[in-house]
Amino acid sequence: MTSPEPGPPVEEFESLRPRMFGLAYRLLGSAEEAQDAVQDAYLRLSATEPGAVEHLGAWLAKVVTNLCLNRLTSARVRREQYVGPWLPEPVLTSDGALGPLESAERRDSVSCALLLLLERLTPTERAVYVLREAFAYGYREIAGVLGLGEANCRQLHRRAAARVAAPDPRFAPSPRVHRELVEAFVTAARAGDLSALEQTLAADVSWWGDGGGKVSAARRPVEGREKVLRFLAGTRERFAAGLDFGVAEVNGVAAFVARAGDTVFAVVSFEVREGAIVTAQAVLNPDKLAFVGRQLAAA
Repeated sequence: MTSPEPGPPVEEFESLRPRMFGLAYRLLGSAEEAQDAVQDAYLRLSATEPGAVEHLGAWLAKVVTNLCLNRLTSARVRREQYVGPWLPEPVLTSDGALGPLESAERRDSVSCALLLLLERLTPTERAVYVLREAFAYGYREIAGVLGLGEANCRQLHRRAAARVAAPDPRFAPSPRVHRELVEAFVTAARAGDLSALEQTLAADVSWWGDGGGKVSAARRPVEGREKVLRFLAGTRERFAAGLDFGVAEVNGVAAFVARAGDTVFAVVSFEVREGAIVTAQAVLNPDKLAFVGRQLAAA
């Protein structure tokens, strides 16, 4: 009898899956597409000759990155045709889905604010920026992943960093302060207390809604505290009945979650500055809430 040929190193792949998912998600801003990219990488691994892959982590990073580059090219066309504002898919991070987020820099690397800024970049710029900033790759390693020259990668990173101009995470509030403000917002929203809600909002707050044309959502951002308060009062009057309001760690920080039973109705992420909410990003598109809904159901 001949022994069966060994298959792909499943255990090692599974140990690397969270890291690869984190890479794909940062590149795509979509949890569902990130899952597909990681699964496609596994299928490619399954098709390799036994022993052909010497360093699995490096091999997977290269394959996943290039699969995501292909997806980003087509995603850009879809997002140009998207109905209303496009926001990243929310991901529950309390379960380690995007890897360890113990530092401000790591939390910032998966924030909705940064993921939106990354939309300004070309696919290649985004790949260089993510590999360098979120995964601490050297320029030689990035060059190997992308098949580019090392000097070119340096130039792409400089250009990407200038175009993103991300806020310095050192000036972000601590997770505790952020959570306390979100909890105050949720408590006020639950009670319909507009005066308490007002205390959580900056004067120049903006509210963004992503319904994708599938559910009712503001097609343009609502700007200013008074307009946001009127908008929230109207929204609560129309939709709050039967909804449970809560707080969950989403994309590294506390966020507002509205649920009806096991169905997630909305996830709202907040940017906080000087003790007040300056930006709210509400994802209501049910397609974008499917992944976080499964996570919450399993929690």
